[in-house]
Amino acid sequence: MARPTPRERIGYAFGRVLPPHLHDWVEHDLTGPGATRRYIVRGLLPLIPLLALFLLIPGPLWVIGSMMMLLLIPYVYFLIALTYVYRRHRLISHDLDPGLMSRREQERKDRERAEYKRRFGH
Repeated sequence: MARPTPRERIGYAFGRVLPPHLHDWVEHDLTGPGATRRYIVRGLLPLIPLLALFLLIPGPLWVIGSMMMLLLIPYVYFLIALTYVYRRHRLISHDLDPGLMSRREQERKDRERAEYKRRFGH
């Protein structure tokens, strides 16, 4: 599987579409193991400099921390809530089948069901 260069990877992190020869990598990145974790980390990285700016505000640390949390909690909530939508959008923007998300989830459920039947015999 071809891997993107560091420059392509940075562009991809900011929403750019990668060339067709990297579509296998994109598919693995968006639907493979750890895809949700990578999505959340990629989403939180741009927030770090903004949160660091709060440290420049004078005042007690608990007030600064509270202001950070007022921004961080809803951001993380919506980041997690929109995981499926965003990853599906990225598949479509790379001309990949958006049904890959559903197929991978169904395969996982089928494996779990088979494991349950094997263990408990129902």
